[in-house]
Amino acid sequence: MRRTDRLLGIMLTLRAGRVVTAAELARRFEVSQRTVYRDMETLSALGVPVYAEQGRRGGFRLLEGYFLPAISFSQEEAVSLVLGLTVLERMRSRPFASGLETASAKLLAAMPRRLSQRLAGAAAFLGVERHAVDAFHSEPSEPPLPEPASPAEQRAIDGFLQALLDGTRVALNYRSPYRELMSSVSAVPRGLFWDRDLWYLVGDQIEPTAGRRLWRADRVLAIRSIGGDDAGVAFDIQNMLGRAWLAGAMEQWLAEAPVRIRITRNQADRLRGDWYYGHARYLEQPNGGAIVSFGQDRREIVVELLRWLGHGAELLEPREWRAAIRDDLRRMLATYQDDLSESQ
Repeated sequence: MRRTDRLLGIMLTLRAGRVVTAAELARRFEVSQRTVYRDMETLSALGVPVYAEQGRRGGFRLLEGYFLPAISFSQEEAVSLVLGLTVLERMRSRPFASGLETASAKLLAAMPRRLSQRLAGAAAFLGVERHAVDAFHSEPSEPPLPEPASPAEQRAIDGFLQALLDGTRVALNYRSPYRELMSSVSAVPRGLFWDRDLWYLVGDQIEPTAGRRLWRADRVLAIRSIGGDDAGVAFDIQNMLGRAWLAGAMEQWLAEAPVRIRITRNQADRLRGDWYYGHARYLEQPNGGAIVSFGQDRREIVVELLRWLGHGAELLEPREWRAAIRDDLRRMLATYQDDLSESQ
């Protein structure tokens, strides 16, 4: 037994309120009485109010009221609390930070062993992204996200998480704004993370093609467990945070619909600071500028980006979009033509 587990076990034993001898604790936790006394010193140093009573019937007890009254949690309630604590631990500043670890340990101690072991490593499959610096990035227009989550989105999150905890596979019906038809996939859940008020589900897709994929929970139309197991593949969601998950996705989009723009050094610096375009591909140029490459099949988004970048940005690819962009810029110029004539 790890020492942290033993310390928690001692506190839970003393919680009953009666005096417990060092010999009794030594037998229960299979350690020497000397180790028990060292553990008591450690608990006292941590601020746990452990008191020693002298005499023939002496031993150790906890200050009355140190533990909150016993509360019975359902499995879903307990899991929600542990996951909430895991999310809280990922924040830059945390209220009552010293109580996070002990609160999580107490909850885990009260759970079935298999579930407790799975949730003890929750940080490996549950992630929270930090604030996104949005210099310029347009998403495809979609209906506003409901507040709170829609029933379908909630079922997607709950079903995916439950399958992850149970070690089973899932079947998803998914609709993306980038594709006209709904897709049906089967996958092994690996983790999920929260980013910009959205939940992203991460899994190893099995059908129709194999590979690691991400699905936005609000775009999942239906989800169901299909049994099977996860084959024990090592996975850590923390390796995907910092929006590292975007790097692979953007390489895939670049291969499908390449866009290349020549930009100045200042424009490159601005784009690199964006949560999205910071993961595009940049090819440095001898003049100090760069050619930025990314995937995008919607011309209007690229036009908006070129307007935002301004003078010095030139679309290189797709070449067929250049004429449409030129016409758009001429229409913009016509808006100011009268002002130009008056000034001459």
